[in-house]
Amino acid sequence: MSLRLHRIARLTALARALGVCSGWAVAQTAPAPAAIPDADATPLATGPRSDLHAQVLLDRAHFSPGQIDGERGSNQKRAVSGFQAARGLKVSGELDDATWQALQPDAAPPLVRYTLTAEDVAGPFQPVPQGPAAQAKLKTLGFGSIEEALGERFHASPELLKTLNPGVDLGKAGSVIQVPNIAAAPLPKASKLVIDKSDSTLRLFDTDGKVYAQFPVSSGSKHDPLPIGKWKILGISRDPTFHYNPKLFWDAKAGDSKAVLPPGPNNPVGVVWIDISKPHYGLHGTPEPGHVGKTESHGCVRMTNWDALQVAAAVDASVPVVMQE
Repeated sequence: MSLRLHRIARLTALARALGVCSGWAVAQTAPAPAAIPDADATPLATGPRSDLHAQVLLDRAHFSPGQIDGERGSNQKRAVSGFQAARGLKVSGELDDATWQALQPDAAPPLVRYTLTAEDVAGPFQPVPQGPAAQAKLKTLGFGSIEEALGERFHASPELLKTLNPGVDLGKAGSVIQVPNIAAAPLPKASKLVIDKSDSTLRLFDTDGKVYAQFPVSSGSKHDPLPIGKWKILGISRDPTFHYNPKLFWDAKAGDSKAVLPPGPNNPVGVVWIDISKPHYGLHGTPEPGHVGKTESHGCVRMTNWDALQVAAAVDASVPVVMQE
C-alpha cells in the first residue's frame, strides 16, 4: 500500500516512505490493576488455565496472541508454539502441563477490575467513513466507539469486553469493568528482526541469537508479495499521515483520487510506521486488529497497534530486517 511519510523528527533521520500497506495503531499504557474480579461472573472461561488466562500470560511474556478474545485460534497456537520453542519445550502449539508451568511463574490473574475515568470516556468517538476521499476530510481518524478505544487499551476484542461486562455502561465514567490483566513492560533492544511468511510471525532476537519476543502478522498477498530478503530500517515515524495513491493499489476503486489521510488510530497505517530500505514497504499497525495473522496485506507487514508500538520501541537503524519464506 502506498505511503509517503514526512520527516517528522529532528532526532530521527527518516527516509520518505512510499508504502504499499494498510493498518493502524494507538499508543497506550495500561492502568495499574485494582482488584482481582470474580472469574465466575461470566460464562466465558476466565479462570486458571483457561484460554483467556493463557492469552493474557502470553501477552505479558511478549509472545503475543494478537487480539485477546478468550477463544482458541491460530494466533494463540502461533504464540504458544513460539513460547515453547523459546523456552526449550516440545513445540506443539497446545497448552500442555509443561507449557503452563513455564507460563505460570507470572502469577498475575487473567482479569482485573478497572474504573473508567472521565478521560477514558471523553472521546470524541465517531464512525470512520468509508473511502479515502471522505476520510481525508477529517482532522483525525480517531476511535469509532468507546468499545474500540478500550479494546486497544487492553489488547482485547470489543466483543470480549462486552461479554466480560454484561449490563455495564462502558461509556460512563465511574463504571467498574473487568479487563485483561496486561502489562506494558518495555522490550530490550533487538539484535535482529525476522518476519516468517509461512508462519505469519515477526520475531525479535537478542545478541545471543535467541528469540525473546514474537508477534502475529499479516504479510503480503499474491498481488503484493512479501519482499523476501534482508533489509535495513531507515526510520520510525509515529502518528503519520497516509498518502493514498490509487495507481499503487491493484484494488483501488474507479474514480478514486489521490488523498492525504490524517493521523489517528484508524489511519490505514496506524500511529507507527517502520520504514525499510525496500521501496514502498514497511512495518505498521492496523485499524482491524482482529484480522491480523488471518488476512492478507498489501505487501507490508501488519501488526496490531500495541504490538507495532512494542516493536518500534525495540528497534532502530542498526537492526537488520530479514523477511523469509
